[in-house]
Amino acid sequence: MKPKAKSTLVLASLLAGTAVMAQSPAPAAAPEPEYTVAYSVGAVSEYRFRGMAQTSFKPALQGGIDYAHKSGIYLGAWASNVSWVKDFNGATKGTLELDLYGGYKGSISKELSYDLGVITYQYPGNNSGDAGTPGAGLYSNASTTEVYGALTYGLFTFKYNRTVGDWLGNLKSSGSQYFDLSAAFDLGNGYSLTPHIGRQKVANQVGNLGDCTDYSLSLAKDFGNGVVVSAAASGTNASRLFYTDLNNKFLGKSALVVGVKYSF
Repeated sequence: MKPKAKSTLVLASLLAGTAVMAQSPAPAAAPEPEYTVAYSVGAVSEYRFRGMAQTSFKPALQGGIDYAHKSGIYLGAWASNVSWVKDFNGATKGTLELDLYGGYKGSISKELSYDLGVITYQYPGNNSGDAGTPGAGLYSNASTTEVYGALTYGLFTFKYNRTVGDWLGNLKSSGSQYFDLSAAFDLGNGYSLTPHIGRQKVANQVGNLGDCTDYSLSLAKDFGNGVVVSAAASGTNASRLFYTDLNNKFLGKSALVVGVKYSF
């Protein structure tokens, strides 16, 4: 065979092989799972909820589990140690917070999504307001339930919570509300920045002393493999008269909270 003819044959074979590859179907994408289950454990230098100290400015161990169905339905549980039920409400029992929640997430458009649900903050075994405690007659049981709704547009999320029953043991406080506006900025290289401002309104309190605004700025670094380290500066304009505990500690003072979380 002449060299030229041999080269032509090789080129034709290559072209034919390329044509066959082009006509072959692309590998099928993995099907979306029916549901996912995620776990997390972590620790923080202190636990803050809506700007208020929950562990008397001491560290907390925390963990949770989340179930999410592809339909948009989700369920979850989260737990942390706390001390405010004793320090603020005068209970003699109640050092654990267990949050149980569930709801539905969906999309209205490519940029706009929503989240509707219910959450209950349980403090197992707490005796807030019971006879024989310093808070007898001043507080009700600390466990609280809220319904909520949220809208997310791009980077921004607005969330509204409303209590069903008393708010964290405050008497006659059913219908208390919380307004939450936050944003999530991806800074690249695993860094994210989250500014937040919230407004708590505690129903039927003398002089509206329970009402306050809280604000925070959180910086987080995702190191991969489920490890995230964070630092959050927070503050409030809370009333010292209302939010000072039985140990004369003001729970709404400014703080810098650092934490680490592992998700798997």
